[in-house]
Amino acid sequence: MGQGRRILIAGAGSVGAYAGGCLALEGRSVTLLGRPALMERVRARGLRVSDLDGLDRKTLPGPCLRLDTDPAAAMEDAGLILVTVKCADTAAMADLIARHAPSDAWVVSLQNGVGNAGILADRLGPGRVVAGMVPFNIVQLPDGRIHRGTGGTILIAAGFYGLRQELDVPGLPVAESADMDGVLWGKLLINLNNALNALSGLPLAQQLAARPWRRLLAAQQMEGLAALRRAGIRPAKLGAVSPRLLPHILRLPDPLFRVLARRMLSIDPLARSSMWEDLERRRPTEIDQLQGAVIALAARHGLSAPVSTRVRDLIQAAEAVGGGSPGLRPEAVA
Repeated sequence: MGQGRRILIAGAGSVGAYAGGCLALEGRSVTLLGRPALMERVRARGLRVSDLDGLDRKTLPGPCLRLDTDPAAAMEDAGLILVTVKCADTAAMADLIARHAPSDAWVVSLQNGVGNAGILADRLGPGRVVAGMVPFNIVQLPDGRIHRGTGGTILIAAGFYGLRQELDVPGLPVAESADMDGVLWGKLLINLNNALNALSGLPLAQQLAARPWRRLLAAQQMEGLAALRRAGIRPAKLGAVSPRLLPHILRLPDPLFRVLARRMLSIDPLARSSMWEDLERRRPTEIDQLQGAVIALAARHGLSAPVSTRVRDLIQAAEAVGGGSPGLRPEAVA
């Protein structure tokens, strides 16, 4: 990044505001581009970020934290752009970047799903677009905190000199990977639980502790793994357990699961999925980029994905009603 160039958070919702807060707290020059309501709240109260490890810090608008709702003004001096918008908004954000940002600014996709970096590269050129993966869950709490409720390390594509060092700060660990396609599909298999959590209305720790919910997640992952095998795609191992073994562990009885999956259950009691938050805030979800990606991949290779289809349909029905999480029991989903 050149002298005076800033890190732009393009779409400062929960993930973007958390990342921007952690970076600004370490002296990085950050601009948050977000919705007026959140920008006004941060302007009035500051940006408070916390996590399950006990960090609870606050930064105020100033030289290290600039707030903006105008893409042209926010992008004009960006040297690094972190794209954190919902998947449906990726193409529109890419067009704004092409129109307003310096042509040499690196662009990092920190989004759910598997196709966002490709959409950005189609519009901006592949040499400046970096695929990334955020493993942890972040929600906005009623007291104003932007809270990280689970652990993990952000992964970005290798080969961009100095990028990892620029982004790797306390509360926001970053590492590199040479296999981002495998990483993104491995994360998508885990993210199939986002919709189940949204349908249940339960905290993540409580939902994953219940075997009927885990069996539904395992069934979706088996559909995804079958489609990936047919497509010749190998999902990356993101934790201690191979993606192929994860469905079998999820189906274990509760006492045995608690012993073998202690790290998986190391979740802040406050944590819920981003899709639950979308339903509660009456926003469109990313169901088409998660369950929808499995359904589409399976269909392209002559397979069906009935559990993923059922979950997608239930989320779409909840979106249409606009009443937040429907609070379903697992039997109603199955």
